[in-house]
Amino acid sequence: MESFLLSTSVVALAEIGDKTQLLAFVLAARFRKPVPIILGIFLATILNHAFAGAVGAWITTVVSDDVLRWILGLSFLAMAAWVMIPDKLDENDTRFMPYGAFLSTLIAFFFAEMGDKTQIATVALAAQYPDVVSVIAGTTLGMMVANVPAVYMGNFLSDRISMRVVHGVAAAIFAVLGAGVLLGFGF
Repeated sequence: MESFLLSTSVVALAEIGDKTQLLAFVLAARFRKPVPIILGIFLATILNHAFAGAVGAWITTVVSDDVLRWILGLSFLAMAAWVMIPDKLDENDTRFMPYGAFLSTLIAFFFAEMGDKTQIATVALAAQYPDVVSVIAGTTLGMMVANVPAVYMGNFLSDRISMRVVHGVAAAIFAVLGAGVLLGFGF
């Protein structure tokens, strides 16, 4: 349960103000069809995070515990710094828009998540916790917690939430995780 709850909260916080959340705003404004957009986000996230979870689980089989502890600890600390850098989205990039709300969202979200903070966090969390399914379920729920309101409320939310505070909280969580792993807690 710890891996699920931690994965959910870390990704939900890291996703606020992220380029995929900005993409959710753009898709909602473009298509004005929330259900197919939400389904596209959900499927893209499951596919992307399942791949990331598999990579994280595989890493544990090829590196020693000491090396893995350092990789994970430093990865979480790097995520703490990275989450403080706000993402930007090129709203003029409409390559995937002609396919309709669901398919456009599925394709755009899948590719936007490749190498993104939340995908890398999923790799690191899956390497740290043996229950990879709970990690994937948690990171997917975290993405939905952050992006479903973005689809329904669009720019209304972005004007009322301090991105700096949200990013600061997410960075603090990643920093605590990194320090904890490096010090041997939870590993």
